[in-house]
Amino acid sequence: MFDTSSPRRRGSSLIVALLLGWIPVFTGMTFAQTYPSRPIRIVVPYPPGGFNDTLGRTLAAKFQDAWGQPAIVENKPGANTVIGSDHVAKSQPDGYTLLIVAFPFAVTPSLIKNMPYDTVKDFQPVILAATSPNLLVVNPQVPIHTVKELIAAAKAKPQSLSYASTGNGSSNHISMELFKSLAGVDIVHIPYKGSAPAVTDLLGGQVQVMFDNVPNVLQHVKAGKLRALAVSGAKRTSLAPDIPTVAEAGVPGYELTVWFGLVAPAGTPREIVQKLNAESLRILAMPDVRERFLAQGVEPLGSTPEQFGDHIRSQMAKWSTVVRDAGVKAE
Repeated sequence: MFDTSSPRRRGSSLIVALLLGWIPVFTGMTFAQTYPSRPIRIVVPYPPGGFNDTLGRTLAAKFQDAWGQPAIVENKPGANTVIGSDHVAKSQPDGYTLLIVAFPFAVTPSLIKNMPYDTVKDFQPVILAATSPNLLVVNPQVPIHTVKELIAAAKAKPQSLSYASTGNGSSNHISMELFKSLAGVDIVHIPYKGSAPAVTDLLGGQVQVMFDNVPNVLQHVKAGKLRALAVSGAKRTSLAPDIPTVAEAGVPGYELTVWFGLVAPAGTPREIVQKLNAESLRILAMPDVRERFLAQGVEPLGSTPEQFGDHIRSQMAKWSTVVRDAGVKAE
């Protein structure tokens, strides 16, 4: 223990304390100035093909253009996004391993007990990137043209219809479970490991109905391969203004909006998080990115890391209540 009784020793102790206090600051500044100095890896906890993958690949390409370092997308689907998310949670917090997150990131903890990570404590939010409604679609061979007809068919023969999702806790899953709860119907849940295989089976008639992100199914609606009944959000989508909201179509009080973002492992230096946030904001404002996202029914956003953290916590609180009240179970 230091003896600080003399002025000289007190002065020396003060200098040591100041130097020690500044070490983390200088370290963070150095990291930020040299970051990135090697390849960045963006983990997408879904198979290729959905908008989560699109967002990851868009950011990766633009990061590489801006910083001159490779940025690689790694798809790690499985266990309702838990495998990929857990991998990132346990990665070094140095800014070189990042995770694309979406609506299920806030819902899965209320469905799965003994999660291998803490959604709030083990991740550092970077940016809330975009939002989109889900589209309620049916295979066109099914004689259902409206939400009211879907409700009537499901009530006439409970469990005769099946719906696809991208797994427990996904926006597809919660969208339909909320619909079932409010409409008082029973439709069988068939979970898949991603949007691409789920939509493939919907197109093939193995399942009859599905909620999915607009960019994943709108092209099939326009091609006549799927029939759109409604959008899940509070307002209609500008890409298909004739499609009503679920609430307008016969289920009052219904609303669900999907969101997408980027996080890093907890403990990532603040300066690196700020650098990632600033570059992501610049990317999301690029005309080519905005045009591409808006054409798919996705609205580019942008936030501070703190705002995204608040959003994640509020979504966890909101949807845990819905999951409990609707009796949603992991299957």
